[in-house]
Amino acid sequence: MHQESLFAQGNPQATPLANRVRPTTLDEFVGQQDLIGPHRVLRELIENDQLSSLIFWGPPGVGKTTLAEIIARQTKAHFVTFSAVTSSIKDIRQLMQEAEQNREYGERTICFIDEIHRFNKAQQDAFLPFVERGSITLIGATTENPSFEINAALLSRCKVFVLKSLTTADLADVVKRALRHPAAFPSLHVDCSPDAIHLIAQFANGDARIALNTLEMAVLNGHRDQQTVTITADDLKQLINTKSLRYDKHDEEHYNIISALHKSMRNSDVDATVYWCSRMLDGGEDPLYIARRLVRFASEDIGLADTNALNVAINTFQACQFLGMPECDVHLTECVIYLACAPKSNAVYTARQAAKRAIKKTGNLPVPLQIRNAPTKLMADLGYGKGYQYAHDSKDKLTTMTTMPPQLAAEHFYLPSDQGREPRFKTRLDQIKRWHQEHPNK
Repeated sequence: MHQESLFAQGNPQATPLANRVRPTTLDEFVGQQDLIGPHRVLRELIENDQLSSLIFWGPPGVGKTTLAEIIARQTKAHFVTFSAVTSSIKDIRQLMQEAEQNREYGERTICFIDEIHRFNKAQQDAFLPFVERGSITLIGATTENPSFEINAALLSRCKVFVLKSLTTADLADVVKRALRHPAAFPSLHVDCSPDAIHLIAQFANGDARIALNTLEMAVLNGHRDQQTVTITADDLKQLINTKSLRYDKHDEEHYNIISALHKSMRNSDVDATVYWCSRMLDGGEDPLYIARRLVRFASEDIGLADTNALNVAINTFQACQFLGMPECDVHLTECVIYLACAPKSNAVYTARQAAKRAIKKTGNLPVPLQIRNAPTKLMADLGYGKGYQYAHDSKDKLTTMTTMPPQLAAEHFYLPSDQGREPRFKTRLDQIKRWHQEHPNK
């Protein structure tokens, strides 16, 4: 627990640039204008000091902590901060007791929790009664989906504000503001070309902290003449090679991108399919995970409309096992292109779902006697296998014997579409149906 720790002053030279130039007012804040622009709800709440408990949810470097600092400067309430990494339940309870005492004297307490998703259930529960009683106004910041990471009871008492990744134009503005800030490089004049600013903004990929850290590194490594540092695009290209990709194999973005891949293939959008597959690969995803999802897709979304789709997916999985990354990236790309181009049918998937519903409704229906095996005399005496008809003995390889439980005789689970090769199966089923109409079971 840190009281007023957001305003801690340290050695300016040891403080990162992002902290030295952090905005102190809403007018200095860059981005999120749908939330803090003129007459927007969050701006009104902050400026009127009428905050209720809230959660800031967004990717790194978009201003969650900065907004908390601005609130700390503007509020008349007692402002304290917690870090989920260092705070214990004992710390929480001690603060809550102080907040309760302050409330009795008419003073509000605003409690800012950075990375609230890192608090476990017990730690989150410790805040709940005090939020309910109004002893504290809770402000949490998280990069994770609050629906999954914050207790439902606590979340229901908070307003969630979603902060978006900053645009390239926003980040260029962040860099320009930093270059003008008196605390940025107080003993230097920094000459940063427009191309270099744009390159920094592109590289930062929506994250203001990365943009400012990159600027600081460029200044330290730039061409110096007396008290002037010159930064060009060519200088920067030697410092930054690969754009920072926001992708964690265990967080929500992982599921967002695999969902995007799946739905792009389903929609037969080849270019989007290649893009999302490449995003996963460049983000370090396990190629076997992608390959397993493609095997599933081949049957769920294509099925018998292209009977080769599953073969392609299985072959791709084996190629990934055999080669691994980076060589298997082309096999995965080939596979997703094939699956995106293939005719689509979910008839196999819907057949499975329909059968599941029927089983849930009817329970364990007995196997008809005529198709039970009869390996012993007792079982034969009980009628097992009686009336069985061997299809290969008939000319048409069809029999009048029923194999479905009588209660489900009228059910039809597989309904083929008219896509790709699936009409062949529809034609065959129609032939079988006509044969049974011409040869009724006697």
